[in-house]
Parts: sequence; C-alpha cells; structure tokens
Amino acid sequence: MAEKDILFSSKLKHKGIFNFAAFYKFCYDWLEAETGLLLQESKYAEKLSGDMKEIDIEWNGFTKLTDYFRFDMKVTFKILAMKQVEIVQDGKKIKTNEGQVEMGVKGILTRDWQGAYEKSAFQKTLRTIYDKWLIPSRIDQFEGKVIGDSDEFLGQAKAWLSLEGKERH
Repeated sequence: MAEKDILFSSKLKHKGIFNFAAFYKFCYDWLEAETGLLLQESKYAEKLSGDMKEIDIEWNGFTKLTDYFRFDMKVTFKILAMKQVEIVQDGKKIKTNEGQVEMGVKGILTRDWQGAYEKSAFQKTLRTIYDKWLIPSRIDQFEGKVIGDSDEFLGQAKAWLSLEGKERH
C-alpha cells in the first residue's frame, strides 16, 4: 500500500463580498497551471434556504512527480449563507455574492503510489531501506514542493478574496 504523508493542512475563512463563480474558477485554474495537478470534483452539493445558499465542494488532485513519488491535494470548500447582492463598482451596478467561505487544503506526498514495493514483505523492507538511507534528500525536496505549493495556493486564495472584497466597496 502506498504511504501517504499529510505534510500541509490549513484553512482559511472569509466573510463578505465575493464573486463565487470567479473564485471557483480562479482556484481551479491556479491549481492546474501552477502545480500541474489533475483535479477531480468528488463532491458538489447545494442547499437552498430562502434566498440563501450553502455549497459543499471537494476536489481531489494529483500529479506524478516520479514513478515513486506523487503529489496529492485535497481541497474542500464550504460556502455558507451565500446570497446574491447588487453593489456599485466604478459607478455601475453589478451582481455578485455575499456570504462566508471556509476552505481547507491538505497537501500529501504519496510514496510508492504504484505499489511496486508491495508484493512481498522483503520488498516492503527494501522500500524502508530505500526511503531511509538512499533517498532522504529527494524526500526532503519533494516534501518542500508539496508544502510550498499548498501554502502558496492558500495564500493566493486569501489574497484573491481580500482583493475582491476591497475592490467591491
């Protein structure tokens, strides 16, 4: 079985004005372009309550780093009390959203993702030796990439929400 190490786990919360569709697209496009992750939406659920909407979204993504290492990411969005509002920006009325965004990001380094060292107890022992004695610097390098890319994504999402909120007032 592949070994998965959760190296990064963090959340952001934002309450205020934001364009949900634009934020969704920004996050998806940024992850694909900057990290090379192949993303799959494993959950999308909406719940209406009057003029407000709650949305739950889960993305799972991965990119092959080598035949042995893979970068996995799990992103969750929880949109609470979102409603459509009309605001004035640059003298024009525009429709956008107001509500609360909660986003979680987990960055995971998966080793032996193809299960090449799973065929016997001896091979599992070889994998342990390989990881501990032959490639510790490669492990450090890939751990740095997973943590760096995950942290950068969360920072970009926070910056987008912050800028979006300031531009709209």
